[in-house]
Amino acid sequence: MAPPGRGHKGAGPKMEPRPHNGGVADEANTAILRLLREHAWNATAYQIVNPGLDHWFSQDGDAVVAYVLKQRTRVVAGAPVCSRHRLTAVIDEWEQSCLDAGHRSCYFGAAGRLAEILGEDSRYSRVVMGSQPVWSPAEWHNTFARKASLRAQLHRARNHGLVVEEWPVERATAHPALQQVLTDWLSRRGLPPLHFLVEPQTLENLEDKRVFVGCVAGEPVAFVNMAPVPTRAGWLTEQFVRSRRAPNGSIEAVVDFAVRTVAAEGARYVTMGLVPLAGPTDENPAWLKALSTWARAHGRRFYNFAGLEAFKTKFVPDSWEPIYVFSKEPRFSFRSLHAVAAAFTGVPPALALSQGLARAVSTEWGRFRAIIDKLGQ
Repeated sequence: MAPPGRGHKGAGPKMEPRPHNGGVADEANTAILRLLREHAWNATAYQIVNPGLDHWFSQDGDAVVAYVLKQRTRVVAGAPVCSRHRLTAVIDEWEQSCLDAGHRSCYFGAAGRLAEILGEDSRYSRVVMGSQPVWSPAEWHNTFARKASLRAQLHRARNHGLVVEEWPVERATAHPALQQVLTDWLSRRGLPPLHFLVEPQTLENLEDKRVFVGCVAGEPVAFVNMAPVPTRAGWLTEQFVRSRRAPNGSIEAVVDFAVRTVAAEGARYVTMGLVPLAGPTDENPAWLKALSTWARAHGRRFYNFAGLEAFKTKFVPDSWEPIYVFSKEPRFSFRSLHAVAAAFTGVPPALALSQGLARAVSTEWGRFRAIIDKLGQ
């Protein structure tokens, strides 16, 4: 499978290293897409075009780093996008730009080759923030052959008339029916919408991406977005979205169709993205392990960690990739964790938590009123 967009080559504009404020301008967007198509390795690489991110370009214009500035810490979205042989030099140049600006650096979502480089550098500390499941698409069919429960979900969806197809991005972009499904789905999330690497409004920028839609009686009820990972001939499932009207098994059916489609085209890698707090966390500092344990036990109202892990695990991943946060400090600090949290919430984390609590109270009150109204009928 040729990585998407490989036919659109060109030298691209020569740029001085500078931040570029989110809402990516045309010139910068052209440069970023060129680099992504040629060098993207991290599963989340295509998220660097999300709104609200700043972009730094190397002196030679052959690398880009996406980040947000929180508490004088530049939180990097994943890893620098550049060729493998340039990665160490690009990191050095980026770090110098941070020092010149009086900022610290922190890399969220580091994996694979970036983790190898930073893991050997004693100036950096690291923590495990979770893991992401990985499949070989060519072996995907064996998952359903082995698991009767997955096959049953597919049968349920089909028995309710679910039909899955791929929509061209021109059709899917800002499509009102898909937007309605997304709005319905977001209204049932515990936290206010997060950003950074998990921008919820994914239907507005589908460059190089793919959209698979499940319909009942011609009306969309579920969809899955996939973003390319070009240098690994792979794909990341960005979102699994279903409306209240979607029959049981809808997401399973759409995911199955999507992975089988890219497998038939020769894809070699598929991941469903990060499961926070999953995987080996023994190396994390004691305070972070305690905080993670509390979050899994009491944070279900806001984010169902266990449910997300169970959903992805039932597809029987071939392996799990650990996902790290690296910070340029001797020991990973609460300040770095706070900066990462602020990158996702877009507001002080304490404010985001209070907003989530208010949303939870409102939801519970609505349920209580519905029960009272029903009993009074």
